[in-house]
Amino acid sequence: MYKHYPAAYQASAGSALDVDKAFYQRISDSRDRYQLVETVEVPIRSGRAWKVPAGHVFRISTPEGPQVGDLNMWHLHDPRERMWASRTRQLQGAHVSVHDRLWSNLPFLRPMATIVADTLADYGIDEHGGRIHDLLGTRCDPYVNRLLTGEDFDFHCHSNLTRAVLPHGLTEFDVHDVLNVFQCTGLNDDDMYFMKACPAKAGDYIEFFAEIDLLCALSTCPGGDLSVHLWGPEAEDPLSVCRPLRIEIFKVEDALLQGWQSPTSPAYKGQHGLALKEVDWDAQKAALGKGCC
Repeated sequence: MYKHYPAAYQASAGSALDVDKAFYQRISDSRDRYQLVETVEVPIRSGRAWKVPAGHVFRISTPEGPQVGDLNMWHLHDPRERMWASRTRQLQGAHVSVHDRLWSNLPFLRPMATIVADTLADYGIDEHGGRIHDLLGTRCDPYVNRLLTGEDFDFHCHSNLTRAVLPHGLTEFDVHDVLNVFQCTGLNDDDMYFMKACPAKAGDYIEFFAEIDLLCALSTCPGGDLSVHLWGPEAEDPLSVCRPLRIEIFKVEDALLQGWQSPTSPAYKGQHGLALKEVDWDAQKAALGKGCC
């Protein structure tokens, strides 16, 4: 019964949660009017970064079969604005698909990208409660690997993303919680996070419409398709189930963008409850002496 309890955040008419589905469907239905701008190949156990202008579409695909990818994104012109996984979980869901949006952090809080196509959208919920494209977990990293195994490994998603963004002036501190594309996850009866084998096949894809100018980065997870155990007594090397991913960036025909505009941040005008006092400069000068300023 509790599963039908209403979501905390509800869309009101005209709000940013009230997605214009007809517009995004028009974009998705018009792939024959896309112009391919760039293709980026991401080899196994590595990361790549790319730029996407607002109003463009980028596609992430599995050219050779199942493979999980960890996605980060930032505002191209101000990387302090970046994807906020936890707020996206609250506003959209712990797993995302068509018409869901990826939101940025405070104080920006606006849609960065909207999903317009997903060949795995019909996967739904499996017998274990698993779903696709998750925001529940985050990137694997060398620190937790050291914690669990006592060994160093340099090709976890955190490290792959770090190497990918260094040429763009970003560092490890800019890498943030991810969208796990093509990853099947859920919570078990003990409320613990689980991962399952990726169900993607060669040629599956997910497409994003860039709402603002973006810098994106993607890691091909060193766990590959997650069909083998990565930690614990049954752990084994998943190298044999690692595959590349592909990114394609498309320019959308201008006519398709009619009526769309890049979203702005909420116009919060408050000072978080802090009162600003007007400075009495004459009194300041008198207190400091006549020689001041």
